Amino acid sequence: MQIHDLVGIGFGPSNIALAIALDEQRQAGRRLDALFIERQTRFAWHPGMLLDQTHMQISFIKDLATLRNPTSRFSFLNYLHEKQRLADFINLKTFYPSRHEFNDYLAWAAAQFDDRCAYGEDVVEVLPEYSGETVSALRVRSRDASGHLRDRLARHLVVSPGGSANIPDAFKPLKDDARVFHSSRYRDAMAQFPRARRVAVLGAGQSAAEIFLDLQGRSPDLEVDLLMRARAIRPSDDSPFVNEIFNAEFVDDVYAASEAERNTMLREFWHTNYACPDLALIQDIYKVLYEQKVHGGTRLRLKRRHQVQAASTTDDGIHLRLTDLHSGHSSAERYDVVVLATGYERTQHRQLLAPLAPWLGDCSVDRNYRVRSPSSFRPSIFLQGACENTHGLSDTLLSVTAVRTGEICDALIEAQRKPWPQPAQVF
Repeated sequence: MQIHDLVGIGFGPSNIALAIALDEQRQAGRRLDALFIERQTRFAWHPGMLLDQTHMQISFIKDLATLRNPTSRFSFLNYLHEKQRLADFINLKTFYPSRHEFNDYLAWAAAQFDDRCAYGEDVVEVLPEYSGETVSALRVRSRDASGHLRDRLARHLVVSPGGSANIPDAFKPLKDDARVFHSSRYRDAMAQFPRARRVAVLGAGQSAAEIFLDLQGRSPDLEVDLLMRARAIRPSDDSPFVNEIFNAEFVDDVYAASEAERNTMLREFWHTNYACPDLALIQDIYKVLYEQKVHGGTRLRLKRRHQVQAASTTDDGIHLRLTDLHSGHSSAERYDVVVLATGYERTQHRQLLAPLAPWLGDCSVDRNYRVRSPSSFRPSIFLQGACENTHGLSDTLLSVTAVRTGEICDALIEAQRKPWPQPAQVF
């Protein structure tokens, strides 16, 4: 069995950016044999939220390569040049392309590494391979759509599975009911219910706001409730000084801080990334609700300070028991569909790496995103998008992706320079 220098789990923006950084090293004469494994059958970036009229919340300059290498052929500007839209984009006078266009940019970059990505395979576990008492390689086991298992060996691993849907406890018993779904599946899941007349959207962030506006424009007969615990929809703070927390060099400040200081930073700037739609989007929602008042309508409701206490299903819909956190009063509501715009969890890496727990412990990482391990464990394992607690709020965003992958790439090159024992048995 071939031993790859590197296997990457997932082929979203983070690992595409890593493939680009490795390609730059290859051009400089430093080659690493890298293979990426992606569960989707083809590249797609949040396909469930590719809605019309939605745009990026981050500048196109924070693409897959520019902040590390402004001359990269994988920049968003070069993508526009190759697509013959550069001058037209300039005329838009914006730093924020549509989400559809940025998805096309990512797909364009991913397509240039088709020979280095195995699509349609889900990695199910990572196992140790030994040379004497030393773990000298990793066996990465994946399953394809037909259920066939395939093993690959790797000297190093980069884990970048992305976030998994965060489902509130009240809705976990309803996981098999198609009428309740996470916002990550919104576009296709909602299409299954063209006759739905009452829809609840749970959440107060960008996704919840975008879905609320999308639903209100679908049909004049559709009733939509936006349920939220907060008193108001708060805008993201994208002012210049606050935005400095997303600069790549700020990662050093976060990582060097004590755990208490890091926790304080995360709390202080939480609303720069979570539960904070764009101000323009909030204004659009306010305008829609105001115009409804002018016309005397009631089909759109903003139910602020409401907590879902229980959820159940019957043939006629989804029944929610709500508590008004201001008054303490309870109420019951029936909906045809409930959309959970409740964010994401970042715990998949722990499940994948569970067989390596004797060496990796709690998966704490060093400054270069490498999981700490003893000298008897030779492979380097890197995490992308799972280090917010140690590296800051930018870790799950595109802001530091280009720079981070350059740092990981440098660490991989350095690790490869060390003499490498062979696994005792390869079969």
